[in-house]
Amino acid sequence: MLTLIVILVIILALALGIVRIYGAYRWQQGTQTLRTQLEQTRVPRAPQPVDLEALGSLPAPVEQYLHTVLQPGQPLVTAVRVQHQGHFNLGTTADRWQPFTSEQRVVIQRPGFDWDACISLLPGVPIYVHDAYVVGEGLLQVALLGCFPLLTLRGPGDLAQGELMRFLAEAAWYPTALLPGQGVQWKTVDQRCADATLTDGAVTVILRFRFTDQGLIDTVQAEARGRLVDGETIPTPWQGRFWHYEQRGPMRVPLAGEVAWLLPEGPKPYWRGCITRLTYELAD
Repeated sequence: MLTLIVILVIILALALGIVRIYGAYRWQQGTQTLRTQLEQTRVPRAPQPVDLEALGSLPAPVEQYLHTVLQPGQPLVTAVRVQHQGHFNLGTTADRWQPFTSEQRVVIQRPGFDWDACISLLPGVPIYVHDAYVVGEGLLQVALLGCFPLLTLRGPGDLAQGELMRFLAEAAWYPTALLPGQGVQWKTVDQRCADATLTDGAVTVILRFRFTDQGLIDTVQAEARGRLVDGETIPTPWQGRFWHYEQRGPMRVPLAGEVAWLLPEGPKPYWRGCITRLTYELAD
């Protein structure tokens, strides 16, 4: 009997290993297809050095921020590869934080990105996730072991709006995208806050940026972003928070952050992570 159990365990382990290898390969193929679509939307950018003396009539905190994180004459960011590690909260009521690693490709013009994540559900059992905005559509795709679909959502409307919000909020990692002429319109709120509006085709989003006294982005908030609850999308206040700023190339960017839903009973964080690598493509 013991021998039989050992044989069964070995067979199950081998089967799981084969499924993991196949699932990872299949997921990688899907990622390549998605990234190809993303690259096909790129708009060529001519070299255009940053001119901090020609910021126009920007809100005071935004002007201070751009002077703080950018250098005069530096090139614009055209694309970036971001690698993260951290923890993702899989719990709907009680918290259930699981470790993740991810690699994200971002294109500035036309705005788009693909977040390709691997979340550890159990030891040796990963969940793969695509969270993306491509050609004006949002995408949320989740698969167990990379080959057993758990969720697939794709399209315009609330999903696309939520993903474009993410693109705009994460501009703290590619701050030249927040310069005048890059598509973002700014409106003064007070001495520490400004509203940013970004339009891509039929999708328009507004986020409120709050800045520190040192001229850095502290939080980014949306009055409502689509939150998926039991298969239904519910508009919910949402916030991203940044800290641990360091110099990366010509820019000063945050290397740690947290994202949360702002529920009536209090904030519910669902993403906590840090940047492990940033690779920029510049309009030289």
